[in-house]
Amino acid sequence: MKKNKIIFILLLTYVFSSFSDSSYKKDKGIQFFKGSWNEALIKAKKENKYIFLDVYASWCPPCKKLKRTSFKDSKVGNYYNKNFINVTIDGESEEGLKLARKYGVKTYPTLFVIDHNGQKRAKSTGFKKPYILINFGKRVVP
Repeated sequence: MKKNKIIFILLLTYVFSSFSDSSYKKDKGIQFFKGSWNEALIKAKKENKYIFLDVYASWCPPCKKLKRTSFKDSKVGNYYNKNFINVTIDGESEEGLKLARKYGVKTYPTLFVIDHNGQKRAKSTGFKKPYILINFGKRVVP
């Protein structure tokens, strides 16, 4: 009887933990564009949107915290997904190094709002709480 109870509890734990996987959270948080920088510029022009650009490093603790918290916030996601083409790129990758040089990245994370012509409209560095991140975007897109 005790063994059956343990198995039942383990099954319940498994079932409920499956609700917290990425498919359940799909609509929450920022949805990042999957494609090249040029493709993001084209999409931004076509949709008449700005680009939100996150330049990060894989080893950077504030970058990891930003991805784990603020980028997954539903209010942040609602605002950024509606108003921007969202791009995240490792500043130490080939394409990331080019963008980091072009836009003057000196620290990670560095966040930008870029227009479809590739012109910088806003820049901020470091970890941002969700409401601060929304206010950063609203400096360009109210």
